[in-house]
Amino acid sequence: QVTVVESGGGSVQAGGSLTLSCAVSRVYSGYCLGWYRTVSGKQREAVATIYAADGSTTYADSAKGRFTLSLDTAKKTLLLQMTSLNPEDTGRYYCGVGLYRQRCPAIESDARWSGQGTQVTVSP
Repeated sequence: QVTVVESGGGSVQAGGSLTLSCAVSRVYSGYCLGWYRTVSGKQREAVATIYAADGSTTYADSAKGRFTLSLDTAKKTLLLQMTSLNPEDTGRYYCGVGLYRQRCPAIESDARWSGQGTQVTVSP
């Protein structure tokens, strides 16, 4: 069992920045960790994923160039630095942990463990 606790959400104006933090109870090299979000009226969307074994990352097109995902294995903390936020980024952000099986799973649907989420609101 892995516990996942997100923090760092809040309200910002468009163009602002936020950093989301995800504390996990343990990190193994065979884990993939990432963030996904639920946005009103849209399907759940993966934002970014990292493979713990080698630090390789993948980003949604909407996140590329604006968001940076990093994993501190010693602190067991996953960070999502978000810049140039816009109202379309408003939603609830969840941290998920999945198992690597030849590749990372779709974190938005196949995370084995997830937290309760943290709300991000971006005003125009």
